Amino acid sequence: MSRIVYVNGEYLREEEAKISVFDRGFIFGDGVYEVVPVIAGNVVDKQYFLERLDRSLGELSINWPCGKQEYLQVMEQLVRRNELHEGIVYSQVTRGIADRIFSFPVDTPTTLVAFTSAMELLENPAAESGIAVVTTEDLRWKRRDIKSLNLLAQVLAKQDAVSRGAEEGWMVEDGFVTEGVSSTAYIVKDGTVITRPLSNLILPGIRRRTLIEIAEQADIEIKQRLFTVAEALQADEAFISSATTITLAVVDIDGHKIGDGKPGMITQRLRELYKNRILDEAAKNEH
Repeated sequence: MSRIVYVNGEYLREEEAKISVFDRGFIFGDGVYEVVPVIAGNVVDKQYFLERLDRSLGELSINWPCGKQEYLQVMEQLVRRNELHEGIVYSQVTRGIADRIFSFPVDTPTTLVAFTSAMELLENPAAESGIAVVTTEDLRWKRRDIKSLNLLAQVLAKQDAVSRGAEEGWMVEDGFVTEGVSSTAYIVKDGTVITRPLSNLILPGIRRRTLIEIAEQADIEIKQRLFTVAEALQADEAFISSATTITLAVVDIDGHKIGDGKPGMITQRLRELYKNRILDEAAKNEH
């Protein structure tokens, strides 16, 4: 079955979907994107997803392409049309179609594109084994808090990690870990979870936000502060979070074993608590 995608009000087979060569997302990367998980055929983490998208659009002065509830309905319609049980919906909004000028065009309708991808989120085999990461220089711009389409630095960093036999890269600036290439980075020391505080230098991860809430409810201490690569190598545990990984243990950094080289107890507990939370949300969405 051909996948159904959404382009500016139309649901189309993927081979029929097209955008203009003058779209500013294509020419300038002038737009934002979001990734929202789908569990048991239901979109989850909806409220935080909408809040972050609203903020990203506002920071770039891009208008919403439609109402927020209509936006959600597009996501849900794609899930139904593609019979997606588990995976993600990717969506992006650009400033629209205009001649190539750097300044903002006037009264240009935005472009909205969205599609689904099937993925194994809850029972990801990597959750049992953990993953390896390597450190890589952070080459990005200074507004990393905006989930923009400008991802070339992340593409280069991810390829660097993959070429060195790792599943993810941890980007480093001034000796401190900023975040994963496509995830939030955490370490655990003496029972405390440590992750970098929010600023313009990292993306405000939705899973990060939720995990902090879950940890507080479970009486797991979290400290939001900078940490170095050297500190990470001496950690008891390390892990990442993202829409596609939920929470995954990091058992190797730059070839150095973390802890006993297996997913740690706090990492596993947070993953189970997060799974329970989104399964509950998915079940409520069915009613």
